[in-house]
Amino acid sequence: MADQTLPIAGVDITPRRRSTAQMLEWLHGWVVTVDHKRLGILYMVYGIFFLLVAGVEALAIRVQLAWPGMHFLSPETYNEFFTMHGTTMVFLVGMTIIFGFGNYLVPLMIGARDMAFPRLNAFSFWLTAFGGLLLYYSFIGGFGLYGMGAAPDTTWWAYAPLTEKAFSPGHAVDYWALSLIVMGFGTLGTAINVIATTLSMRCRGMTLLRMPLFVWLMLVTSGLTLVTITPLTAAQIMLTIDRYLGGHFFDTQAGGSAVVWAHFFWIFGHPEVYVLVLPAFAIANEIIPVFSRKAIFGYPAMVAASVGIAFVSLGVWAHHMFTIGMTSVGNTFFVLSTMLVGIPTGIKIFNWLATLWGGKIRFAPPMLFCLAFLFQFLLAGLTGIMLSVAPWDWQLHNSYFVIAHFHYVLVGAIVFNIFAGIYYWYPKVTGRMLSDTLGKWHFWLFLIGFHLTFDTMHFVGFLGMPRSIYTYEPDRGWNTLNFWISVGGMIQGIAVLIFAWNLVHSYFKGKEAGNDPWDAWTLEWAVPSPPPVYNFAADPVVRSRRPLWDLKHPDDPDWKYEA
Repeated sequence: MADQTLPIAGVDITPRRRSTAQMLEWLHGWVVTVDHKRLGILYMVYGIFFLLVAGVEALAIRVQLAWPGMHFLSPETYNEFFTMHGTTMVFLVGMTIIFGFGNYLVPLMIGARDMAFPRLNAFSFWLTAFGGLLLYYSFIGGFGLYGMGAAPDTTWWAYAPLTEKAFSPGHAVDYWALSLIVMGFGTLGTAINVIATTLSMRCRGMTLLRMPLFVWLMLVTSGLTLVTITPLTAAQIMLTIDRYLGGHFFDTQAGGSAVVWAHFFWIFGHPEVYVLVLPAFAIANEIIPVFSRKAIFGYPAMVAASVGIAFVSLGVWAHHMFTIGMTSVGNTFFVLSTMLVGIPTGIKIFNWLATLWGGKIRFAPPMLFCLAFLFQFLLAGLTGIMLSVAPWDWQLHNSYFVIAHFHYVLVGAIVFNIFAGIYYWYPKVTGRMLSDTLGKWHFWLFLIGFHLTFDTMHFVGFLGMPRSIYTYEPDRGWNTLNFWISVGGMIQGIAVLIFAWNLVHSYFKGKEAGNDPWDAWTLEWAVPSPPPVYNFAADPVVRSRRPLWDLKHPDDPDWKYEA
């Protein structure tokens, strides 16, 4: 009876019912999946969606500031967009996409069939997804019974006392705090899973010093995540107690301390930059050697530098607080510790350049984004050293110079390498190649827009424009510079739309990729594209750092250095 056709007014509805049932079964499979590859894709799609959302918020901010006296956004809406843009980019774009890469690639790269704890992996993703939806629900329920909805408007670092009930009535700040608590637990679960998988599920022959550098950096990132998410979660719990249980942790009028919030937040906040940028380094570590046709220069030094960056990053947080009134001893310590980060970072830049030197470079979109990253991250490091000097920071801390430096790291390094990684591994995930032509249009437009926006921000910062302002007077000398900053933002928006179109169009119409379109050498390229559910039909055996390359090129003279 199930296959019997039931005509209604001459229409056969059985195929329609079958199609609906198949669609529901397909959706159900994605919702209940514990496959690390599907969860990695869910992380990536979720992050790319919120990249578009945060981009719209950024463009609205830039339209408001394109010219003095604009009224495109009200002051209240501007503060909400400012807060939501920063929160979204850090927690819903950066964190989700980097752990999406880690979820998908780490088991494949180490020859495992899944993550160590598949159900914890699924639970961690859905916690993160729910946290993001909870954050954006504040647009509807931010005031609850008090009136219309309103998103949090305290900036993404949410300094006290702006978050106290007296300054932020309603529930917008509560949604912000609770969403970060929920996402924090999801992130902790994923970090634990990556560590356990890396340490206990490597295939035969894959010692720690034969692991791909991508896996090494995801291991370091996950360890750093365990340390940094904890104080943020503790601070959010204390904030919730302040708002609902009569606590006074951050209420200065009742004996609390707003500076304590700043310490808790930046103990998380600055290492968080490295939680985001180390996976960007990991992507560069895989792409630059493949497109240079050379093994990575100084593998042990790259591992040591990654661990060194993670360690030093835990002791630099208060360089965000030079203007808060610390002692001269405290200022001096954080000046020196901040400068110390430049040593392992410089090692990495040197090793990438040494890998490029003398290589047969292919200028495909993944490599173009990585080359731009090298130049931009170098400049971001130089302005970071400038800001590490306390007297210099005192002058520029609350100016657009800091906004420019911050975005040089988050966009110029992290987002550029996220794009590079997507272009590089998209063929493995989908079995289709992204359009090379659209990829290059995306790259050049995004590069031009990026430099037009954030190079110019340095100069408007030098001229004294404060960050976080809603508008400005026309006699300050910032008019033309702000206009070009906003034009650059629009160009970046066009580039991201080209990228989104490329993703969708290539999924249906892209050229078939094959198993290994880049002639790479790590294990993920040894399986079909897309990989089967079980990853490897037989457990692989590894005898060097470049197992697939060794298989294809047994006479390679560099093999003895990689063993």
